[in-house]
Amino acid sequence: MATTPLYRQDTYMKQTPASVVAHTPEGGLILDQSVFYPTGGGQPGDSGTVEWDGGSITIATAIKGETPEQVVLVPSEPGALPVVGAEVTQTLDWERRYRHMRVHTALHLLSVVIPLPVTGGSIGAEKGRLDFNMPEAPGDKAEIEARLNEIIDRDLPVSEDWITDAELEARPEMVKTMSVKPPMGAGRVRLIRIGEGDAQVDLQPCGGTHVARTSEIGRVRIGKIEKKGRQNRRVNLHLDD
Repeated sequence: MATTPLYRQDTYMKQTPASVVAHTPEGGLILDQSVFYPTGGGQPGDSGTVEWDGGSITIATAIKGETPEQVVLVPSEPGALPVVGAEVTQTLDWERRYRHMRVHTALHLLSVVIPLPVTGGSIGAEKGRLDFNMPEAPGDKAEIEARLNEIIDRDLPVSEDWITDAELEARPEMVKTMSVKPPMGAGRVRLIRIGEGDAQVDLQPCGGTHVARTSEIGRVRIGKIEKKGRQNRRVNLHLDD
């Protein structure tokens, strides 16, 4: 039972109708289509509300169900759910989601400015971080920050493309993350492209949500660079607003 991923088809969709197709034993809700992004790839699941004739619930997060194509909405507290077959309206906590989109896209650019293998990462509404296979401390933190903001200021378009699993396996250099495997297994893999033609700066597999242009990220600030073991360093990134 797959959920149509509206969050992928239009990352700027904030509200839309849907039909209830199932409840989970744990009290979760499965809709036929979802604007809620499910937790994955370091990005938190979306929150918001689901309303129907005679009721409403607050959604704390969204997670993947029994299959990666199924999205389960998790209520913030136990309560009555709309019956299977009911028509509902789902509404995102848009401010939180949009900040996730800004941070996520900024982290892609951080992997451009620091072209080292990524060993981990996390996305939040205020900040994010990438862990790099970086035995030696980076040079000038201010220079990293300046280069990152310079790319953001170029107002580069952010778009998606698709390749087959076999094509990705033939181009292992496209996979920057050592800790999270690309979303493979469905026969094709989604790519996020930043820039176009000669102005392209990044192309890598990713299933998350992103802004449409780099200028939407706004100014970012590099926070602590922490040593995490013998080989790894964690670079923290903050939104300035």
